[in-house]
Amino acid sequence: QVQLLESGGGLAQAGGSLRLSCAASGGTNSTTVMAWFRQALGKDREFVAAIAWSTSNVRYARSVEGRFTITGDDAKQTSNLEMNSLKPEDTAVYYCAATPYYGRTYYYTGTYPYWGQGTPVTVSS
Repeated sequence: QVQLLESGGGLAQAGGSLRLSCAASGGTNSTTVMAWFRQALGKDREFVAAIAWSTSNVRYARSVEGRFTITGDDAKQTSNLEMNSLKPEDTAVYYCAATPYYGRTYYYTGTYPYWGQGTPVTVSS
């Protein structure tokens, strides 16, 4: 069973930056895609970014494209999310997710059986 542990996050001012990290343990090297989702208070969990190990392809939600960057290390099973030019609407709990499956819809929460506990990000105006 893969466990995911997020770190980073916290409080930032609008226009600032934060960095999130995620590390997988247990059943390592069994994930094919690592992703980040977020859930604001009272809203559904939404896709933020994903990275596929086999192709190194990355995908972003339109709301964060150009501001956020996802990187990862397949061998170490770690993923980082660099968040720049933060906006108050980026305030949410951010979750790391991973899947062992290939060819699934990367922005769909159901694709990912493994989830971290979440780390809060608050952006003040």
